[in-house]
Amino acid sequence: MQTRRQMLTQSIAAGAALALGANEGSAQTSPAPGTVWNHGKLAHVLPTASHNRLLLKASFSSPLESAPSATIAGTRIAGRPTGLAGTTWSFDARELKPDTAYVIELKDSSNRALSEPWVLRTLPAPDATPSRLRLLVFTCAGGHDALGPINGITRFLPVATRQRLLQRGLSFAPHAVIANGDHVYWDLGASRAAKRLGNSPEGIAFAGEFNHALPVHSRENLDFVAKAAGQQIAPLYGTLCRETPVYFLQDDHDYFDNDEADDTAVTFPPNHWMTGLARATQNMYFPEFLPDPHRPLGLPASAAQDRPEGVSESFGTLRYGTLAEVLLYDVRRSMTMAGPSAVFLDRSVEGWLLARMAAREVAHVVNIPSNPPGWSAGKWGEWYPDIIGENRTLSLKTSKPYWQSGWLAQHDRLLAAMSAMPGRVPLVLSGDLHATAEGRISRTGATSLERNPVIAALSGTLGTGDGGWPSAFRGIGALPSNVLDMTEDLKPIEENGFSIVDMTPDNITIQYFRWKAGRDSVEAIDSLQPFRTTKLTRPG
Repeated sequence: MQTRRQMLTQSIAAGAALALGANEGSAQTSPAPGTVWNHGKLAHVLPTASHNRLLLKASFSSPLESAPSATIAGTRIAGRPTGLAGTTWSFDARELKPDTAYVIELKDSSNRALSEPWVLRTLPAPDATPSRLRLLVFTCAGGHDALGPINGITRFLPVATRQRLLQRGLSFAPHAVIANGDHVYWDLGASRAAKRLGNSPEGIAFAGEFNHALPVHSRENLDFVAKAAGQQIAPLYGTLCRETPVYFLQDDHDYFDNDEADDTAVTFPPNHWMTGLARATQNMYFPEFLPDPHRPLGLPASAAQDRPEGVSESFGTLRYGTLAEVLLYDVRRSMTMAGPSAVFLDRSVEGWLLARMAAREVAHVVNIPSNPPGWSAGKWGEWYPDIIGENRTLSLKTSKPYWQSGWLAQHDRLLAAMSAMPGRVPLVLSGDLHATAEGRISRTGATSLERNPVIAALSGTLGTGDGGWPSAFRGIGALPSNVLDMTEDLKPIEENGFSIVDMTPDNITIQYFRWKAGRDSVEAIDSLQPFRTTKLTRPG
């Protein structure tokens, strides 16, 4: 069945489709139900939205000789080049009306259509009262088809399989997509994964080597980013999300390394070239977070002069009227190594999060960090001090090298604020651990959360192959940290999948989906149904 947005698109597309057909040898009429939307020269587009602004990141199948434009609400917006000469562009439409469907037309400098038009809707106004919000949430969608199996063990699902999972998630008509970290797996630094990823013979053969002697924004290095990172993003998403706002968080691998520390190297906080590569990838391929009146412009990685006005690269807000405020935050960009005073999140970011959880104007406040509370795999860059002990269990008997106690102190402050929200479900939905899981945290350290236990959930992973599960890479799956009291309502499942999250004024419902290569056919993805549904009711 067609969505209303698809019908709107078809009703206005005929004229532009005729022009596109003349230019590209494509169909001469607007698409009939069930036919393929004509993307023309548009290789990929990922849009985001607020109540009064739309921001699109796009790439084209071949370089354009001059700047393209996007016509939105009758205004022609010149494309801003974002790195790769003539190929990657962004379009920023401002001063729009809330909750309004806008037709988007992309044209070249000769006014020829670059794709069929489509429709994208702004979000409801902050004081609007929508009755429902649906989100598609997943993590770890990255992976490169150039990096094939090692000794028969797959590193990532093929792009075609990941895209099929994405299409199934989109078939549930979400209002927005949240892709939580690890869009790129091309490690270059000290991690032992680097020799299997960016520094592998096949990786170097495909993308070349990053040139540390040149700036990240040099043509040579941007060509490298386009091959190493862009080819993990553009082919997967294509134009599938053109009508659905997306919110992309970055995690450790998006900085081209893994979170590891030993006496030879400590991979985070990100150094200048890691930050540069993460910024270049985002600038070229997926949108930053649009401004929110309650999120300070002075937060780290915000309001940079080389980005659209007022956006944040690492800390975002999905505000949906008075129904929901989703807080999105990258724990890598501003982390410190300062012992008891160390943080994953700059204290200004923590202050913003605490203030929003204390505010009362929305029904639901949901936290979505890039690093998950609740579970540990014994790795270094986690909230928790657990290490892998005897019999493949987690232990606190030995200190974790280079782990910082301040990280756990910040974790405790955040979870205490979640639990303290009156009349709300304290839900934190995360990724990173390549699993699907759900639990209830009733204590962290000396802090009791029993009056309103924090609901921790792992959303499911889109792209992980056989060799990428924690139990395969580290010899241990995700387990509850020993510093917590947590009841696991769903123990971590190492299978591919995603979550559909529905919010109404009184409830949050999470539907979990799972699929396993070798056990399930690829065709089964097209009719995938939730294997578990959890309904969370707001406390009185």
